[in-house]
Amino acid sequence: MDKLIAQFPKQIADAISIAQKVSLSFPTGEVFEHVVICGMGGSGIGGKMISRIYACEAKTPIVLVQDYTIPCFVNNKTLVVASSYSGTTEETLAAIKMAEERGATIVGISSGGDLMKLCEEKGYNFIRLPSGNPPRSMVAFSFIQLIHILSKAKVLEENSIEALSGCRALLNAELMTIKKEAKALASHLYQKQGVIYSDTDSEAVAIRARQQFNENSKQLVWHHVVPEMNHNELVGWAGGSNHFAVVFFESQFVLDRNKKRMAISMEIIKNKTPHILTIKGKGKSLVEEHFYFFHIIDWASVFLSEMNECDPVEVNVIDYLKGSLKKV
Repeated sequence: MDKLIAQFPKQIADAISIAQKVSLSFPTGEVFEHVVICGMGGSGIGGKMISRIYACEAKTPIVLVQDYTIPCFVNNKTLVVASSYSGTTEETLAAIKMAEERGATIVGISSGGDLMKLCEEKGYNFIRLPSGNPPRSMVAFSFIQLIHILSKAKVLEENSIEALSGCRALLNAELMTIKKEAKALASHLYQKQGVIYSDTDSEAVAIRARQQFNENSKQLVWHHVVPEMNHNELVGWAGGSNHFAVVFFESQFVLDRNKKRMAISMEIIKNKTPHILTIKGKGKSLVEEHFYFFHIIDWASVFLSEMNECDPVEVNVIDYLKGSLKKV
């Protein structure tokens, strides 16, 4: 896992190269009324990023689906993108079957599996990813292909993918800082109940942290976002204690009002636990900042796995779950 994380900056360049070589075709004059991205876990985090980062730029609503079913609005004016690294994710395959029945335009992203077979048989647009790695280690590939697809479908600006080239340079330039922040984050969470907060536009960062500490570090954490947590979870801190370790991911692009909310929230939480860590974002854009945060989180999850004396690659309980479901 540490080798895969070290390759993250290079994966950005490799993913852009794949996208530039893939030819996608959509019906001439087709104007999509909505976009649905179907993806679970590490294959779905890219969809979460896009649904928030590009919410003000996209020419049509983008909805992320992480279930077996799709919204009732899906029809022949909908673009449905299936993102499943393995190509065998049963929730995503079930959602795509429903999308087919509704006459939606379908695009697949995977390293193979049933999704690739379906796209080949039906003549759907398809992008194949390099195979053989845990899906959570391939987020750069899935996210960048989503950007490419939406650009070609005229949902995003056609040059959207060009804005991603600076992400690799940022991560390489900030590597020492990234690892320092990651070690501090891992130590902060060690033998504590982790609680992750971000603003709404950066929720994908908080989700990524939860997922990586769950899978790589074998440790439970939860996440929430400002301002919504101010209307419920903040009251729950009445039952807090120093067993909790809180992390605020503070974006450079957070609304001033939400920044003030975060500061006040920290003051309140400090009455219950002294373990509060703030990690500030870097980058020229929200996309670059997300990748910066992701790299810190990924390294921290491996450092924490070492402290927890566990294997960051092993996901036996998920394998057991999938095996049990196949018997039903």
